[in-house]
Amino acid sequence: MNASVAPPAFETLRISAPAEHIALVTLARPQAMNALNTQMGRDLVTFFEAVALDAAGLRCIVLTGEGERAFCAGGDLKERRGMSDEAWQRQHVVFERMVRALLDCPVPVIGAVNGAAYGGGCEIAACCDFLYAAEHARFAQSEVTLGIMPGGGGTQTIARAVGERRAKELILTGQPFSASEAAQWGLVNAVLPQGELLPAALATATTIANNAPISVRQAKQSIHRGLQMALRDGLTFEIEAYARMVPTQDRHEGVTAFNEKRPPRFIGK
Repeated sequence: MNASVAPPAFETLRISAPAEHIALVTLARPQAMNALNTQMGRDLVTFFEAVALDAAGLRCIVLTGEGERAFCAGGDLKERRGMSDEAWQRQHVVFERMVRALLDCPVPVIGAVNGAAYGGGCEIAACCDFLYAAEHARFAQSEVTLGIMPGGGGTQTIARAVGERRAKELILTGQPFSASEAAQWGLVNAVLPQGELLPAALATATTIANNAPISVRQAKQSIHRGLQMALRDGLTFEIEAYARMVPTQDRHEGVTAFNEKRPPRFIGK
């Protein structure tokens, strides 16, 4: 995303361009602790599917929540009150598309968890490529306490992040856990004071954005998809991804810049 281009407007999201090639996506329903309602699901689908269709120079995304209380408090139960089974299922199709759009985003997504990430909010966070969290942030997959279960990828993404046994404990009890525990178990990469959270996430986004964008996208896909394959299949996928780098202008530029002892100028071609 070019910082000079005005981003589209959404009802439940704020999209900004804090630097060239970087988008800051903020879940913006602070009056409801950024709870996930149908419109937020639709907005996230629209944004992330648009990025998949045309990244338009975007090289990294930081996803956070508005305010300091919540990243996303989970599904909006006030909206769901009185929903028929059919309406509930129709809404959930939107959330299913949202999860896939997040997971399939071709550019890296860094989660900056600024507060509570419960239920669907924890699942949105777990869809990010990696997470930084504020010291006061809390997490929970609390669905079983409400008579449902994680349906936004939580049984899959959380288990892949923290391991099967820990995931079973967290999901089957529904008990909250701290940012430091999330870091200890592998869900969160770094825990930071609130005031340092977003600057740290944006600094990492800048580091990523300065790297060759095709290389970053291919490496991300190789990691993500390779972990779902047998080792030999993953190695084959990696070589196919690697082969795309060889004829690119950026590969030539990277080697030339190294030998000329100057920073490379990557253009994504």
